[in-house]
Amino acid sequence: MAFSSLFTLLDDIASVLDDVALMTKVAAKKTVGVISDDLTLNATQVSGKDVAASRELPIVWAVAKGSLWNKAILIPLALLLAIYLPSFINILLMIGGAYLCFEGMEKLIHKFLPKNQKNLDRTLNETTSSEKEKITGAIKTDFILSAEIIIIALGSIQDAELLPKILTLLAIGIGITFFVYGLVGLIVKLDDVGLWLIKKENPMTQPIGKFLLFFMPWFMKSLSVIGVIAMFMVGGGIFVHYLPILHHFIENLQLDSPFSILADLSVGIFIGTICCIIVLPLMTLFSKKQHQSIN
Repeated sequence: MAFSSLFTLLDDIASVLDDVALMTKVAAKKTVGVISDDLTLNATQVSGKDVAASRELPIVWAVAKGSLWNKAILIPLALLLAIYLPSFINILLMIGGAYLCFEGMEKLIHKFLPKNQKNLDRTLNETTSSEKEKITGAIKTDFILSAEIIIIALGSIQDAELLPKILTLLAIGIGITFFVYGLVGLIVKLDDVGLWLIKKENPMTQPIGKFLLFFMPWFMKSLSVIGVIAMFMVGGGIFVHYLPILHHFIENLQLDSPFSILADLSVGIFIGTICCIIVLPLMTLFSKKQHQSIN
């Protein structure tokens, strides 16, 4: 009798794990677009000329730990919201989407600011370390992207039982974190790998090392551009998919895939522009007052 109960328990566990594996596969397919944006954005946010090579991996690790904490908050919250306040999930997603659009537009505006305005911004923020800013900014961005990943994954397994649902979200959350930040760590250290290959003075490895040293600066520059575009696409996509009026309008247009992507991008740029018109003057006023109070 005891053996029969044990085998029944093991069979139930195996069945649950099979369900979790299947649902994780489905959820991962649904979130692959956001995961790619997550990778692009984080690779650009944790690297740069102002980051010493010895600090790149510690920054990646700090952001990865922040990402795990994000998911530790988001997964229980998503489950509770799905049970008690399912309509509130869309509101939170759109707030996050607006933040991404704002971040993207702010980066564009800052790129074309006059030099004296850039110097003012640098003076106002001179007491804050660049490394701390990068980590904080990357964790904030990760929180929004993680929220979208968790919500999309939750939507794809909405009809599942509670235990498989929890295990699937944990598998998605933890698996994506290690996948994304493992790749980010590899990307930011490829130039060091290139330098190491050159120093080996091996005729087989030196050309590879030289290619990596030549390629990586261009690759990182392209990633920064792709990262800004990704902010608009993800943020705009949230509004397109979760704002009913806009969703039905875009759906009625019956756009092909390239044009639907362009629609997400256009909406993201529009939302980012509106947010910057409202938020940036307030931020500048607050920063100036804070600077004056310090002096």
